[in-house]
Amino acid sequence: MVWIKAFIAGFLATLVFHQGLFMVFYLAGVVPMAPFNLAPVPPLGVPAVLSLAFFGGLWGMVLWLLVGRMAGAKYWLGHILLGAVGPTAVAMLVVFPMKGLEVSAQTWVGGLLLNGFWGLGVAVFMVVMGARAPRTAA
Repeated sequence: MVWIKAFIAGFLATLVFHQGLFMVFYLAGVVPMAPFNLAPVPPLGVPAVLSLAFFGGLWGMVLWLLVGRMAGAKYWLGHILLGAVGPTAVAMLVVFPMKGLEVSAQTWVGGLLLNGFWGLGVAVFMVVMGARAPRTAA
């Protein structure tokens, strides 16, 4: 059951935290494209934001596996740091080049900020769903 919760946490964190911060960036003129992209993506033609949220769910499971059982500040910092580094590295080193997208210092910094905030969201949703380790390590 905890793995389903981790997937749901990652999925929701993508829609609320990641895309929420992306909207702030968009409204501030930092990024040129709007959040919540509904353009269909191959091969199934689902909206891009739902595809992104699906992969966010998978990454949520990875976060739970690696840092979900930590307690206290390690729990929160682990989600933020691993959430920032893991998905950003995969996006910049694998996904962007495959799609022919430019990788720059700006995309790295933006990715780290967006995905770190997403990782915080995963941690928050896991706590809300009652799937978090105890507050302190005994």
